[in-house]
Amino acid sequence: MSPVPLIIAHVSLAILLLLPNLLAPFVLRRDSATRGQGRLARLVLTLQGPGSFWIGLGVAITGIGLLVVIGLELLTQPWLLVALGLYAANLVVAAVVARPNLRRLLGLSGAMDQETWARLARRQRYLAYGMAGAIGVIGLLMMTKPQLW
Repeated sequence: MSPVPLIIAHVSLAILLLLPNLLAPFVLRRDSATRGQGRLARLVLTLQGPGSFWIGLGVAITGIGLLVVIGLELLTQPWLLVALGLYAANLVVAAVVARPNLRRLLGLSGAMDQETWARLARRQRYLAYGMAGAIGVIGLLMMTKPQLW
């Protein structure tokens, strides 16, 4: 069985799961005048709703399927182990830090002054830039498959 369709499904779902956090810097910069009340900001918040559970479940199922297909060969590919570690760290940051901060930022936009809101939005953008950078490193590892050790 070729793992290519499974890889395509897994990578697509993984990107879709992190997409709201990756869009945050652009949305918050664009909506800074309206303090996150624009359509794009609400779309990002909607993408983080209950649908993210099902997308995450799809990532887990396809990931387990890939582990079954790859098997113990995974241990011979250190670049893949590093990429999996980076992705896991990115998921933790998205779930524990980025998502709650974005919801709080958009939910409290009317309850704080413009300067405080802009500072929190800038912090959220930097966090999203870091997450996007980690995804770029994962993509680089997947394309180059370097011998790390």
